[in-house]
Amino acid sequence: MHKVAAFIVDKRNIILLLYVAAFIFSLIAQNWVNVCNDLTAYLPADTETRQGLTIMEDEFVTYATSRVMVANVTYDEAKSLSDKIAALPQVEMITFDDTENHYKAASALFDITMKGEAGDAVVAEGYAAVHDLLADYDTYISESDVDISASLANEMSQILAIAAVIIVAVLLLTSQTYMEVPVLLITFVAGIILNKGTNFIFDEISFVSNSVTAVLQLALSIDYAIIMIHHYSEQRETCDQHDAVVNALASSITEISGSSLTTISGLAALMFMQFRIGFDMGICLIKSIFFSLLCVFTLMPCLLMLLGKYIDSTHHKSLLPDISFLGSFVYKLRYVVPPLFAVVLVASFFLSSNCLYTYNANSSKTSRQNETQIAKEMIEEHFGAKNYAALVIPAGDYDREQALIDELLQCDEVESITSLSSIEAMDGYVLTDKLTPRQFSEMIDLDIDTTKLLYSVYAAENADYSKLITNMNDYSVPIIDMFMFVYDLKSDGYVQLDGELGDSIDDLYAKLNTAKKQLSGENYSRMLVYMNLPVEGDETYAFIDKVHTITAKYYDTSYFVGDSTSCYDLATSFATDNIIVSVLSVLFVILILFFTFKNAGLPVLLILVIQGSVWMNFSMSTIAGASIFFLSYLIISSIQMGANIDYAIVISSRYMDLKKEMDIKSAMRSALNFAFPTVLTSGGIMASAGFLISKISTEPAIVSIGTTLCRGTLISMFLVMLVLPEILLLGDSIVEKTGVTIKKPELVRRETGNFVINGHVRGRIEGFVDADVNGAISGNLDAVVKINTFEGEKGDAGDEQKNPDAQA
Repeated sequence: MHKVAAFIVDKRNIILLLYVAAFIFSLIAQNWVNVCNDLTAYLPADTETRQGLTIMEDEFVTYATSRVMVANVTYDEAKSLSDKIAALPQVEMITFDDTENHYKAASALFDITMKGEAGDAVVAEGYAAVHDLLADYDTYISESDVDISASLANEMSQILAIAAVIIVAVLLLTSQTYMEVPVLLITFVAGIILNKGTNFIFDEISFVSNSVTAVLQLALSIDYAIIMIHHYSEQRETCDQHDAVVNALASSITEISGSSLTTISGLAALMFMQFRIGFDMGICLIKSIFFSLLCVFTLMPCLLMLLGKYIDSTHHKSLLPDISFLGSFVYKLRYVVPPLFAVVLVASFFLSSNCLYTYNANSSKTSRQNETQIAKEMIEEHFGAKNYAALVIPAGDYDREQALIDELLQCDEVESITSLSSIEAMDGYVLTDKLTPRQFSEMIDLDIDTTKLLYSVYAAENADYSKLITNMNDYSVPIIDMFMFVYDLKSDGYVQLDGELGDSIDDLYAKLNTAKKQLSGENYSRMLVYMNLPVEGDETYAFIDKVHTITAKYYDTSYFVGDSTSCYDLATSFATDNIIVSVLSVLFVILILFFTFKNAGLPVLLILVIQGSVWMNFSMSTIAGASIFFLSYLIISSIQMGANIDYAIVISSRYMDLKKEMDIKSAMRSALNFAFPTVLTSGGIMASAGFLISKISTEPAIVSIGTTLCRGTLISMFLVMLVLPEILLLGDSIVEKTGVTIKKPELVRRETGNFVINGHVRGRIEGFVDADVNGAISGNLDAVVKINTFEGEKGDAGDEQKNPDAQA
């Protein structure tokens, strides 16, 4: 590693230029990132919700809608406002009447449908026009087309700004020189910018990953830069600046790479989730870790060379207290704490198993609310919440569809159903009613002969030739089909309908066309089922099964799609994802720890402590009777297992090294004193990041992640500093007995010429030798060499090969 380190340090000017170019590129490229605001997009492809959404995207138009409440108005004022809103060119339709569904207690509720889908420019213009129109009124607007990523970006900027102040304070407290802090901050910021600027390589990332990755990247990877700066400080005591940086980098590459493996493995476990948001977050966070490593290994050495003289001149006394007393304290409690922890561990497991999870992010409360959330809460407080789902069925049979609707309406859980068969056409008829020529002529006031002629043309157009030779008087056609047919003939000039009738046909066509686009597709029809049930819960999930059972009587294929069904699918996949994430994160970490410590018992003890912190974290929610967003459990349990385990590794590895030189009590005192700054720095920053996210963000899913991250990190810090030491002391004999030796392949060297060896040699050196050799050899070498140092004369040729059998 020395050659690699020396190369990086020697080429620092070129590297700095490359970083400047990369920064400029990343600042531009971060605007190329596509952000998905819809969590349902990450549902497994085989779930009913995902399949239904795909069909609806292909078959129907889903216009953007909004619920607008105007408080402190009379009914006449509200009716006037309704007419003005309806006249806006961007508004497709508005629903308002004098029932309590739309007006009560001096408050009016307008249900507005825009002339475009969410994300269209006309929708944004429409909302802006509504805002302007109602600017002088006490108004609450709940929009369906809200850019979550934009508001989150603003919130995360605030979080990062406050976090920067906290980070500087923590680094000043734990640093050895003042100028370390700018070096660390530049390294952190560089990693964040490079990571954000390369997210465009993914086709799309979720709003969750886009918002929290920067904060989590900072919290997860801060250890790496701190390890590097500590190595530099140690080397600087005995080396000049250049050699200190090279030696520090060479030492850090191996140590930091090993430390990052546990974090990466925990995040990698997320990528195996069925709910693909796990893959999205896992890959984004792993990429962020790689960029942090890159900046520590390449940019930070350049900064140390550039600012080294300032670092040397700004040393200060340690601001942290000596906590050697803690080692003595935990030593006295080594027989008390482990049994108590075992009891708490078991209790936490059962409590966390009974944690209440919510699968609808909007069900969670947040400390702060944005304008849309406040409006939604006010509207639901006055007029109640709307919970509906779309039932998608094969198209073409209005009679069967009506029979299904009639049976669903008999369910107590159904308030109403909106479908083509529920929309009135004229004179009390609904769009799917079948009318004879006489009934149709009377409805639109058209003479019977013309109407019969239209029916005959319709029959011929649809290849229904039997009707042409039978009594046309009994031929019935759905109103919507006949109206659309008549309008097409009128538009093509085949039929002249002048005056009031022509205008009526035009007006009705606009209404029918809007309804058909939303409710009738080429292959499927859909109806909106409004339920008097909460969005999620056992009662709601039972009704979803009931809908499936009823619909199966009429159709072999159907899809029930809405917020409730999305929660139902997420609840189903969570059970599997929970097992996958929990098992894989533990398995990955325990394997890494096994090869790190070459010990079978120690990894188990460390895993017990960190897994205990996970269970204790989520058992707190059970005790408080609070529900948590399910995604936060999956993400935070992986982060705790992959990142917080580093705190335990720092203490354990230091303790294992020190106890070779001193008694276990002294070793533990020194290990805790050594690890305290690292645990305080990394854990304090991670906990602060979680706290800020939970208090500043308005997005419930993000708030839940922040809350559990803060709480979980604090619990991990507590257990690592006050419980793990007693477990290590009490389990010292177990650790000693479970150590393993991994035999490395020995090297067979064949050399000719003059060289110096300092190491053990077994083989033939012009005669068989099996001894420790420290001196010069002149001659031929063909032997197994356990090397400490080997120096050959310049120009000598040699070869080296792996030989597990170690035969000379």
